[in-house]
Amino acid sequence: MNNKVPEWFSTLSAEDMEFIKKFILGSGSLKEIAKLYGVSYPTVRLRLDKIIQNIELQEKEGSQPFSTFVMKLVIDDKIDLEVAKSIVDKYKESMEE
Repeated sequence: MNNKVPEWFSTLSAEDMEFIKKFILGSGSLKEIAKLYGVSYPTVRLRLDKIIQNIELQEKEGSQPFSTFVMKLVIDDKIDLEVAKSIVDKYKESMEE
């Protein structure tokens, strides 16, 4: 058995880890999770979608920590996607010089 924790897992917040734990213990039922948290199904679906996006980003960009960090800010609604693209493009330009 491989005891190594995947890179993407270590980037999850404590809240996301708890959400995933409850999701698994609830047999993957978003309706049950919505009841448990006292929120609507679409709210739970959005939370799960953001976790999925974070995992996909880690899998795709694992070797580019700066780009991953900036795109995570987009997923977390901290900055606009267009702003993030500009930041990442400028960063890449500076690395090529």
